[in-house]
Amino acid sequence: MKETLNYFLGAIDKALSGVNQASVDLMIDSITAPRKIFIYGVGRSGLIAQAFAVRLVQLGFDVHFVGEMTTPIVDSGDLVIIVSNTGETMSAVQTANIVRRVGAEVISITSHPNSKLGHASNLIIQISSPDDKEKKRNAPLGTIFEDASLLFFDLLIPKIMEKTGQNEQSLERRHAIWV
Repeated sequence: MKETLNYFLGAIDKALSGVNQASVDLMIDSITAPRKIFIYGVGRSGLIAQAFAVRLVQLGFDVHFVGEMTTPIVDSGDLVIIVSNTGETMSAVQTANIVRRVGAEVISITSHPNSKLGHASNLIIQISSPDDKEKKRNAPLGTIFEDASLLFFDLLIPKIMEKTGQNEQSLERRHAIWV
């Protein structure tokens, strides 16, 4: 297990070290602009996207997950964040193309900036996934991308909190309460 952990930590560190800081700053500016935010992803990428959506709701943003029954229509000026390792997932590409036509801003989180999703995006955050023989044994399919994406989103939260003047108590007030 220790060997696999070391592989994960090294691969995730490498993936996140390559993220362009100027693009991250633009993403934070886009998230904190007053408008609706929509999040989308499929499969495990979708689970990571939903976790980020929950945290943004706890920060007080108007956030919706594309495809849910109560999700409103995307309007001009809204922000749509799409998570897709390959950038070729058909529904992700279609979503990006549709919302761009209505004037929404699209930010993609992907390993492949030259993918169809990348070409349909206003801003791309590239989280590279390793392509080595150890990957197949230690972290099959998109595991490193997914884990790095979750950590990337969690690393954005303190920056967003700082920019919006919030602290942990701000999030606690909006945290789900189970009775």
